[in-house]
Amino acid sequence: MLSTRLASALLLTALAVPALAQDVSYQITNDSGLTLMELYSAPAGEGSLASDDLLAAQVLPAGETGTVTIAGGSETCDRDIRFVFEDGSEKTDTVNVCDSASYTLSPG
Repeated sequence: MLSTRLASALLLTALAVPALAQDVSYQITNDSGLTLMELYSAPAGEGSLASDDLLAAQVLPAGETGTVTIAGGSETCDRDIRFVFEDGSEKTDTVNVCDSASYTLSPG
């Protein structure tokens, strides 16, 4: 009887622990014609994008594909993403990083 109660209590405790958000690896294909210099991401609708450049010290030349890791991305799959190019131009978009593991930057 005691072991049944203990097992039930442990099960309830385990169910009460929230799932930890997983990092999401996301492929970016740069078909924009320009080198991608910076990439920022935040949960959609948050109003401001994270200040950490996901490319860090790297760049993504035109015609290349690279992978970035969005820390805790599975917690909020819909993400606002901002791309900054070598000429200073920017592109923003909202994508679901859980439904699709890749994004292609097109020209213009």
